[in-house]
Amino acid sequence: MFSRAAMCLAAILASLAVTASALATPHTVIVLRHGEKQNPYALCQTGMDRANALAVQYLGKGAANSLFAGSDGPAAFLAITLHTLELITPAAASWGLPVTMFSVMPDKKARFDGALDLRTQQAARAVMTDPQWSGKTVVMAWEHRHIADKKLEAKSPGERSTLRQLLNLDKLAGVPETWPGGNYDYFWIVQYGAPGSDVPTEFKSVKQVFAPPFEKLPSNDWGSVERLPLSARCLR
Repeated sequence: MFSRAAMCLAAILASLAVTASALATPHTVIVLRHGEKQNPYALCQTGMDRANALAVQYLGKGAANSLFAGSDGPAAFLAITLHTLELITPAAASWGLPVTMFSVMPDKKARFDGALDLRTQQAARAVMTDPQWSGKTVVMAWEHRHIADKKLEAKSPGERSTLRQLLNLDKLAGVPETWPGGNYDYFWIVQYGAPGSDVPTEFKSVKQVFAPPFEKLPSNDWGSVERLPLSARCLR
């Protein structure tokens, strides 16, 4: 029969295990938007070029300006829509990794937005609590309004529906409240380093700037509108 002391110790250890699991935060989360679109289902040529450029220069294995320098590389690539899946697949494939989908298909706006809310919440919960990603780097290619959008957040003040909220970026100063609709060419790099805390310790916004043969890809400043020729046949 267990002594009272042994039972108390077991309870403490169980509580610590639950706490550790609940705070199994990654070391780094890299967030980016999908590429330029042709229609609700596919990227246009510019978006496809961006997908390949990201793999070659920033996110793929052996990338020229790798965002994984000094780490073991990415533990996972996450996507939510067909556009984000298409964008991130070349980079994930270079590492021999699948893309983990929290999938939402195009639908009527109300249903689409509701599904994006739910899948974003599920994905963020997994990223912040799954032990397999604890202390590692996770890449999230996402729909821009569900990265950050103060109007979307204001519609449901009691509900957290954007990555800005769900990754606790809203607790840091200097993090934009909205991801502008005209910007496809930035990374948000979020780091967690405080023991026992799920609040980020560092945030950086990094502009994508590409070398040949991708130097003609749009690289507009934050908040400015991307301008493409009509011949690009991308959605405006």
